Order: sequence, then structure tokens, then C-alpha cells
Amino acid sequence: MPTTPLPNPPQLVVAASLAAVQGVLLVLLAVLEVAHVSAERLSLGVTTSVFFAVYGVALVGCAWALTRQQSWARGPVLLTQLIQLGLAWNLRDYPGVAVPMAVVAAIVVAGIIHPASMAILADDPTGSRRED
Repeated sequence: MPTTPLPNPPQLVVAASLAAVQGVLLVLLAVLEVAHVSAERLSLGVTTSVFFAVYGVALVGCAWALTRQQSWARGPVLLTQLIQLGLAWNLRDYPGVAVPMAVVAAIVVAGIIHPASMAILADDPTGSRRED
């Protein structure tokens, strides 16, 4: 008899949703970078665009995997938030940018390390945390 996965806790859904939004914004940033590439900085513009596009798509994929209760996705999403907190600190002279970045990163971290999220993302090779 097939088992159904346990429902995702709201904290995990919020964290995954915000991570997906971050990924979409990175892809948008890649598109904007391509639109503003000039001949003087062609190589830098293209490599930056490719990096942001790949990173954004990967982050959306990790957010989707979190909602599918895949524990491997937790690490890349948490690493992204730590990077974002560092960027927010570097941009502290621009509070209109830094504060939202820091708040979103803190919400995602809190949502992923919440005990309910940790329980649902725990490695379970036996499948015993599934509803029958």
C-alpha cells in the first residue's frame, strides 16, 4: 500500500517560497545584465549573466526540492542565506536594500532550522515518517 508524505510545516513552505523568489530575482538579474552588456565588458557581462542565471535556477530547484522534503536542498539554501546576510552587511549604508535582504535571509534561516522543518527534512531511509 503506498504511503503519503507528511504535510509540510508552514515554516518550511515560507522558507522555500522566499528562496524561490530569490532564485527568480537572480534570473531576472541575469537577464538585466545581458541587456546591458557592452563591448568593453563583454566577457565580464556574459560570465556574470551565466553565473546569476545558473545560480537562480539552482536556487529555485532547491526551493522546489524543499517542498518535496528532500533534505539535500537544505544546505544550498542555507548557504545562500549566509551569503545574503554578508551582502546585506556590506550594503548597510543603503538600508532600503540591506534591511529587506537581511530580513528575508533571517526568515528563511529560521524557517529551515525550525524544529518542525528539521523533523520533516530529517533523513529517513526506513520511510517511517510517512502517513499510511
